[in-house]
Amino acid sequence: MTPTLTPPPETVSPPAADERCDRCNAAGKLRITLSGGSELVFCGHHANKYAEDLVKITVRYAADPEFAWRGADLMAN
Repeated sequence: MTPTLTPPPETVSPPAADERCDRCNAAGKLRITLSGGSELVFCGHHANKYAEDLVKITVRYAADPEFAWRGADLMAN
């Protein structure tokens, strides 16, 4: 098994105002970090629609302060 280095959680920031959803190109509301270090950005609609699947692959996440991601509760459990 190859060890993976990941940055500390404080380096994950919410999507910038000009970042777009990787699914539909709407304004980004959620940034997730995968175990390999890659990041994905989702709009509010797709972040909540796919929340159950996203929590399975998410190492860390950062949401827009005005956005309530449904997956946050799932990750807490």
